[in-house]
Amino acid sequence: MDLTKRKNDAINANGNHFVNGATSNIAITTHGSDWYFAVCAVMFVSTIAFAGLSFTKPRSHRIFHYITAAITMVAAIAYFTMGADLGETGIKPEFIRTNSKVAGNLREIFYVRYIDWVITTPLLLMDLLLTAGMPWPTILYTILIDEIMIITGLIGALVTSSYKWGYYTFGCVAFLWVAWTVTWTARKHAAAIGPDVSKTYLICGVWTIFLWFLYPIAWGLSEGGNVIAPDSEAVFYGILDILAKPVFGTLLLWGHRNIEPSRLGLHIRDYDDPMPGGLERKSEKDIGNGHHNSGVADNTATTTGASTV
Repeated sequence: MDLTKRKNDAINANGNHFVNGATSNIAITTHGSDWYFAVCAVMFVSTIAFAGLSFTKPRSHRIFHYITAAITMVAAIAYFTMGADLGETGIKPEFIRTNSKVAGNLREIFYVRYIDWVITTPLLLMDLLLTAGMPWPTILYTILIDEIMIITGLIGALVTSSYKWGYYTFGCVAFLWVAWTVTWTARKHAAAIGPDVSKTYLICGVWTIFLWFLYPIAWGLSEGGNVIAPDSEAVFYGILDILAKPVFGTLLLWGHRNIEPSRLGLHIRDYDDPMPGGLERKSEKDIGNGHHNSGVADNTATTTGASTV
């Protein structure tokens, strides 16, 4: 079989999805599909790299490698799905444009993108907020607000009327709360731990929030306003996701190379680590002998004490 003649046939194989008897006529082309598959490859290679780097650390020090590899792994699956022109539905756009690339009665909306974000953005926040040594209640509450941000974005993308902008507003307000936590509260926590932690957090935190400010713009131009074509939407979101996930992960793990998790309040024990307080693990036989010897010692002490008296 001549592999040089093989072409991307995902659009023909999977692109005929009917919604109320019609197909999406504002949809990605083969160029958009190729781009999604290319981003999938970047995410997949990044996952292998991040997971492989974890073996350079003790098992109890791999939490950031595991979280970061999970982010790109989920993203790789989502981008494969979008490249295959799956995980989408057709929605009537609020604004009908005259540009032939966005003229039509149904626009393709990739809901799988939001499934990706509802999993990966909390993991990104965990990477950041654990680096800052934030308390768990604050981390969990910030993740809840983040979930509201993503879910309202999805609902807005699926709404055909102007009410979509109400959900867009809810999502933006939620994002501002997350941005405040990351840029102000967590930054002070990181600074209190040490200059190396503060530097790592500041680089990764500013990088993330700057990129996250661009996502609402992408949403407004694509799912919201139907201004740019789905292929352009793919490029916009794809570049943002590469910068926000593999590049972010590289910066974060590089910053963590000399940071002990215990400094961040993460006390993770492995099965062969010493017990807390310097007590080594003992077998049942050793424990039994210890009790027996202890009893002998107690008897000897009692006898000695009686003799002294």
